[in-house]
Amino acid sequence: MGQLSMATRKELTAAVSERYRASTRAEKARILDEFVVITGFHRKHAMRLLRCHEREPTGRRARPRVYDEVERNALILLWEAFDRVCGKRLKALLPVLVEAMERHGHFNLAPEIRGKLLAMSAATIDRTLGPIRKGLGRSRRRPAAHALRRSIPIRTSADWDDPAPGFVEADLVAHCGPSARGSFIQTLVLTDIATGWTECAPLLVREQTLLSSVLTELRKQLPFALLGLDTDNDTVFMNETLKAYCDAANIVFTRCRPYRKNDQAFVEQKNGAVVRRMVGYRRFEGLEAAALLAKLYRSARLFVNFFQPSFKLTSKQRDGARVRKTYSPPATPHQRLVADARTSDAVRSRLQEIYAGLDPVLLLRDSRALQERLAALADTPPAMRSDGLPQPIDLFLTLSLRRLPTCEIGSKSNHGEPAVNFCHACRPSFPAITPTNCFEHFSAG
Repeated sequence: MGQLSMATRKELTAAVSERYRASTRAEKARILDEFVVITGFHRKHAMRLLRCHEREPTGRRARPRVYDEVERNALILLWEAFDRVCGKRLKALLPVLVEAMERHGHFNLAPEIRGKLLAMSAATIDRTLGPIRKGLGRSRRRPAAHALRRSIPIRTSADWDDPAPGFVEADLVAHCGPSARGSFIQTLVLTDIATGWTECAPLLVREQTLLSSVLTELRKQLPFALLGLDTDNDTVFMNETLKAYCDAANIVFTRCRPYRKNDQAFVEQKNGAVVRRMVGYRRFEGLEAAALLAKLYRSARLFVNFFQPSFKLTSKQRDGARVRKTYSPPATPHQRLVADARTSDAVRSRLQEIYAGLDPVLLLRDSRALQERLAALADTPPAMRSDGLPQPIDLFLTLSLRRLPTCEIGSKSNHGEPAVNFCHACRPSFPAITPTNCFEHFSAG
């Protein structure tokens, strides 16, 4: 007879125990013999189970409390006085800190309280300070579940073996300014590996459902089908919502290695060459800033993808300590996409139609005007802004992302090419925020 599971044994014990307790001595012996044979329990253990099954479990016994409110208040005072360091660092410094504060007359601890403080472990310190830290709004970001992370394969920069247009890297650029406190806008950046085609969109808040909605809008702007999405290990990407979204849309979902930014070299380069070069490092928050960023990206996506050539790394050869890199002639993402043999004729003709109707000077003028408005908004105190009240996410999507012009192409492609990089002399000619003199006359028109 096979071994029973623990759940089955518990059910059997519950079924037999009542009959066992109501039986005579001879009947108990017979029931006990059958119970031992079926469950495999030791006879004495089986007797205890059948006799005592009616008792309710008492649960875990509460441990006696060691540290009272006095010790807690003293610990909070020490933690505040020394810049709110973590429990492990505070534990190592406690003897020195207590002695220094007593020497300078900041407090005078009783010997028993002093002894308890010095005996506290780092884990106890962190548990005691936990409610205080939570009240400060500094909760740590919850890491992605190990099972979920293991289910998403890793892809490094060396694994891109001539991918098709449609395999992109994704990243977020934070517009938090000098402080990461509170809520601020982040830019979602998608960069195609084969062509360097780049799409940007503002995220009003860091939230996985909103990110999926914005990704849906960005897929409408791409001149090719989205075939693969490669992200970092940020929890806004490593979650069931985005994974289910990619599975439903037949998008290959991969991730880079933790703490290896070079695995996402394509999108990291665009973070600086496109987003930071256009927007800078100021803080942006609220619906008005998100709408302005969306308008800026509407002009910038056309200017960058149709009029900004970049170099593409074709090979690297190591010679001792030197690495020789070979680049293809500079070309725009539009030119690379048209030249790719896997691009359909319908996509090529549609891209040529869009290209024929674009005025690069007008696009640059619009971008610089929006940069000035963004700079003025960033310099305006939050209390004086027109969007001080919270706005619904649907309104944000309606006012900003869904007004972006779409290429309306959406055809399937197969595999494309490695790295696309701007050289330092040929980056997009967006100014820091103020327009140069040669374009000042456009502001009057």
